[in-house]
Amino acid sequence: MTSTIGKLARKFNLSRSTLLYYDSIGLLSPLKRGNGNYRIYSEEDCKRLEQIANYRQTGLSLEQIKEILDSKKCIAAVSLETKLEEINEEISKLRQQQHFIIKLLQDNRLLERVGIIQKESLTGLMHSAGIDEKAQWRLHNQFEKKFPDKHQEFLQILGLSSEQISKIREWSYKEQDNARLYDHQVDCDNPLK
Repeated sequence: MTSTIGKLARKFNLSRSTLLYYDSIGLLSPLKRGNGNYRIYSEEDCKRLEQIANYRQTGLSLEQIKEILDSKKCIAAVSLETKLEEINEEISKLRQQQHFIIKLLQDNRLLERVGIIQKESLTGLMHSAGIDEKAQWRLHNQFEKKFPDKHQEFLQILGLSSEQISKIREWSYKEQDNARLYDHQVDCDNPLK
């Protein structure tokens, strides 16, 4: 089944000029030209445009999409993983900015409005649920061991400083330090003392 540029544009909710631009950069070229020099797109072109639309949803540039679709190798996964890392870094930076702005405003009510739980609130909640400090540190240890990236993200959400996060993660990671977990009370602000 073939489609004209107008039909294809309507099907994907794109403008005609977008499809013309895709043609001009070699991203999506029509199968052939019909009567009156109209562009005729094949079923394969339609599938390619669907892939383009999906990749655009991920935030990849048209140049990156063209490279993925034209490549003989499967570079889509690498490109998408790279994009995911960029997004995660951006989210982390935005969270840090969020915490910094709230600190500057000195208004803890804003924490609730943006869905941030403070370390003290979480610790109090855990104590209320019967989870003592030793169990909390075992939780950190297991979290770090099994999901280090998520542990980092969790600590950032709590609004801890980079220094505090580094100390907690370092402490959680080191097996020899874990012996102290059972013998000493651990200070959340200075887990390595």
